[in-house]
Amino acid sequence: MRAQCQCGQLAAQLPGPTFAVVACHCLACQRRSGSPFAVLAYYPVDQVEIVGEARRFTRPTDEGNRFETFFCGDCGSTVYAKAGKHPSMIGIPVGAIANPSLQPPVRSVWEQKQTSLGYAARSRAALRAGSRLALRATAARPPHP
Repeated sequence: MRAQCQCGQLAAQLPGPTFAVVACHCLACQRRSGSPFAVLAYYPVDQVEIVGEARRFTRPTDEGNRFETFFCGDCGSTVYAKAGKHPSMIGIPVGAIANPSLQPPVRSVWEQKQTSLGYAARSRAALRAGSRLALRATAARPPHP
């Protein structure tokens, strides 16, 4: 399985599916992803091979740790992240994996920071139910321009 940036210069070779998929609603992840929440699939660092050159952005976390995102210097896509709280793990944005059969999130964090958008609340209920079908069925779709 492979995750990559938009232009293909930066990639991560993954061992396969993981059950450690987490949705985060914190404001920093909202800004990083440009979305009401961000979803990362976590793998042991020693099981992921990074190919290409990444730029790094490091920020402090609310818990006093650090969170690093690694992105392509050409197209700007985030391809992986590392949390100081879990140094033996590497997070891969599910959008970079682009695999519709990937495990849905098993955990949702920082929900007190989630946006007031209607579909965020429905998505949270679907995450709790653990159903990919429920998530698809309840996600509001923006009107087609």
